[in-house]
Amino acid sequence: MTEMTEITDMETIPGESNNQLALTTPEAQPIKRRKKKSMVWEYFTIENVSAGCRRAYCKRCKQSFAYSTGSKVAGTSHLKRHIAKGTCRALLRGQGQDNNQFITPYNPKMGGSEPPKRRYRSPSSPFIPFDQDRCRHEIARMIIMHEYPLHIVEHPGFIAFVQNLQPQFDKMSFNTVQGDCVATYLREKQSLMNFIEGIPGRFCLTLDMWSSNQTLGYVFITGHFVDSDWKLHRRVFNVVMEPYPDSHSALSHAIAACLSDWSLEGKLFSLTFNHPLSEAGLENLRPLLCVKNPLILNGQLLIRNCIARTMSSMAKDVLGAGQEIIKKIRDSVKYVKMSESHDDKFIQVKNQLQVPSEKSLFLDNQTQWNTTYQMLAAASELKEVFDCLDTYDPDYKLAPSMEDWKLAETLCSFLKPLFDAASILTTTTLPTVITFFYEVWKIHVDLGRSITCEDPFISNLAKSMQEKIDKYWKDCSLVLAMAVVMDPRFKMKLVEFSFTKIYGEDAPTYIKTVDDGIHELFLEYVALPLPLTPTYAEEVNGANNGKTNESHQGNLLSDHGLADFDVYIMETNSQQMKSELDQYLEESLLPRVQEFDVLGWWKLNKMKYPTLSKMARDILSIPVSAAATESIFDITDKQLDEYRSSLRPETVEALICAKDWLHYGSSDVSNALVRMEF
Repeated sequence: MTEMTEITDMETIPGESNNQLALTTPEAQPIKRRKKKSMVWEYFTIENVSAGCRRAYCKRCKQSFAYSTGSKVAGTSHLKRHIAKGTCRALLRGQGQDNNQFITPYNPKMGGSEPPKRRYRSPSSPFIPFDQDRCRHEIARMIIMHEYPLHIVEHPGFIAFVQNLQPQFDKMSFNTVQGDCVATYLREKQSLMNFIEGIPGRFCLTLDMWSSNQTLGYVFITGHFVDSDWKLHRRVFNVVMEPYPDSHSALSHAIAACLSDWSLEGKLFSLTFNHPLSEAGLENLRPLLCVKNPLILNGQLLIRNCIARTMSSMAKDVLGAGQEIIKKIRDSVKYVKMSESHDDKFIQVKNQLQVPSEKSLFLDNQTQWNTTYQMLAAASELKEVFDCLDTYDPDYKLAPSMEDWKLAETLCSFLKPLFDAASILTTTTLPTVITFFYEVWKIHVDLGRSITCEDPFISNLAKSMQEKIDKYWKDCSLVLAMAVVMDPRFKMKLVEFSFTKIYGEDAPTYIKTVDDGIHELFLEYVALPLPLTPTYAEEVNGANNGKTNESHQGNLLSDHGLADFDVYIMETNSQQMKSELDQYLEESLLPRVQEFDVLGWWKLNKMKYPTLSKMARDILSIPVSAAATESIFDITDKQLDEYRSSLRPETVEALICAKDWLHYGSSDVSNALVRMEF
């Protein structure tokens, strides 16, 4: 019997016939060898060097390797090592059209417990060559978007990860990545500046003062505006470090820096502060606004209080009044949730009692009042389970009394209207200034009823809360009412109805204040129209050029053909525009649909109300809250973390602003995922 020759690590060679590789058995039956495919043949070719002798040649460095002699085949393992170990110098230099490695070289000094596994690239995947600059750019974006420390590029774990991923990548220092992050900030800032140059209306600013461990203040300034397509936007413009945050000039300095930085002189419409502005601070601010910006409506559109902070302060009063019962309920919830066996017993009791509540217990975050409200609301619905839990779990001895549960429900009744109103700020992208006229009015009326309650606890708590909502209403009701007037579903009717409920017999005086204010503001828009923005000017010029090219209509429509008519228009313009507002107010109300795009309505009617639509656009862009979405429910002041406080103020501003801008995308850098293969 003829011995069968053993073949190890045999793989199909391009162009070879299967018949030539067939082996003969004693029965002379041909056996077709199983086909194999190897990535190695993208790098090697097989050439006959003599009779029965073939060698594999590297396509890159032309080095030859043994492949087969007679019927004995050497296999491909040594060929793979030539590529994987990096001994092919031409491959390392990136020569050739397809210089990707299918096996990452393993270096024990780089870290890791075992060599990396083979990685394959499908034929349909596009090859993207390694780009050091692109990788640096993406690392900067990663650090900005996820708030990683800049020093991450010097951490040993990060260095080992990157070197195993791509050995060609050069190490980065703190200074290098700091420069890259600032460069990303400057690039995104230029893109945003180009965008806001075409904004046709005015800008509203919100100011939020953060503290730090070094007693330095950081003023977060956010711009709110409506674009030419009548979409509401929000962007962080500046983060200004103030060494003396308690001084009366701190906010004035920050605002001046913002107006200068973004060329907003003459375009400011309103200011909203996250913390109450003192009278001294306001007096320090007025001269700046008079010089840098027309003082719209004699400064009455300056919102000195943020509604989110006002509601958080009211919620803090509620939590303080019920501090003892809240601790009892928190301890009971903690007992259940901190042990899996206790939680199982609690669910068992709930099922046996058939309590219909679908809410789940959870511990609150004591820095955010909404979580405490939700904890109390869930526990109150499950109070029957807590009352019976000791019969199944003798170790549980923390059950609140019936009086305690009654008090908890009272606390929830005070917190629920605040929670529902504040939640609007975290979910909607539409103008909130209209919504909060109704929300604040409703809270005001509810507290007025609670004050008359015979229960001293309820009455005293309601008085404390109403003092704060009264102050907010006094400072901001004019702005809120003007926004309602700009909603064609309500106009002056909702103002008249609401003020009658609040002021009673004195309501006509307050209604007249709103009516006079809206007319006075309208006259300011007639007298001081905004100059044409670049975007609008181009559209007008383009339209005029198109008309000129179509036909010549004689001297009647020329620049000087109707000079007297232009004078007449200017003389009668004020009266015509004044009737524009009156016409709007006299028209019937639109049906009150739940989902109504008020900005979209003004976009459709801007030709009918050319001046009034400009005023509506600016009023509806006024923000009622200066707090970021994630800080709406905070009951403590925001503080910059220790790491960022250690950075240069310019770097802090670059990191925070760029993160906000990257969230909305950029026209310069694509957000599409790029598949990189090395």
